[in-house]
Amino acid sequence: MSKEIKVALLGLVALAALYVGFNFLKGSNLLSSDRTYFAKYDNVDGLTVGNPVILNGVKVGQVKQMELLPEDRNRVKVSLELQKGVVVGDSTVASLSGSLLGSKTITLFLGRNATVYNGGEELRSYTVASITDAFQAKALPVLGTVDSTLIKINGFLNKDAKVSLQATLLNAQGSTEALKNLLLMNQRNINEITTNMAKLSGDLQVTSKKFDRIASNFAVLSDSLKVAPVGPAMRKLNVTMTEAQAALTGVNKALTDQKGSLGKLINDTLLYSNLNSTAVSSDALLKDLKANPKRYVHFSVFGGAAKDKKTKTEVETTATRPNGTAVETETKTTVK
Repeated sequence: MSKEIKVALLGLVALAALYVGFNFLKGSNLLSSDRTYFAKYDNVDGLTVGNPVILNGVKVGQVKQMELLPEDRNRVKVSLELQKGVVVGDSTVASLSGSLLGSKTITLFLGRNATVYNGGEELRSYTVASITDAFQAKALPVLGTVDSTLIKINGFLNKDAKVSLQATLLNAQGSTEALKNLLLMNQRNINEITTNMAKLSGDLQVTSKKFDRIASNFAVLSDSLKVAPVGPAMRKLNVTMTEAQAALTGVNKALTDQKGSLGKLINDTLLYSNLNSTAVSSDALLKDLKANPKRYVHFSVFGGAAKDKKTKTEVETTATRPNGTAVETETKTTVK
């Protein structure tokens, strides 16, 4: 065999290997016995050749080819290469769904097939709305509203308004600088305040411990009172109070009873009048004794017998009642 034939055969083998390798890199295996089906979609944005075909979370195939169909409203025909063991039919749905990163996959949903496909048939297709599509559907109207709002704000902010806004921002900046300078000037006072607050916090912590001890003491006192014989003491006190009340009732009855001694002493007006007259007589006697002591007392220094002098003294005493009426008149005669 000549060298030219060997080179030609080697070139053919290289071309064949290149073709097979290129198709393999594209996701198509020419040497496999996989079956090919197709499905039609309105939009396959994000779907590329080689993307996986999923069944119950397991890859069972891949996208082999995508073809635009101008005669069918520009729909896209997607060829799906499935493993030979995967059984699909007229109830199988090829759902096109996307992920958060934008890539898309085709998921198969199997059902009860009336007809089993052997390859080359069209599967029922379904497109799941992605999060990006939903976000765009919601965001585009909002962006339009924001755009129109910004246009209105720009129209509202004329030259004078912009100048005023700029002046307001400058004033705010000046106020910020003044506040900063004030804080720097009073940094020492702020530090002292912070120190005092820290000291106050420490004192409060110590006081809290004291309050805890007081609470513990009150708890102990409460427990002591709980187990103390308060009931018998209260019953004894109740009996004592009952006896004292009975005694006070007896005293009150004795004072209000006019037949008894205490009742007569308090309620008898005649006794009061007699005591009053006695006091008046005693007072008159004391006054006369002070005025004329010789009438009542006689002294003899030398023991001589002095002649008895008889002096007759009459003292008349009249007692009056509290209402001003005379009760009786008493006349006393004294001879010396």
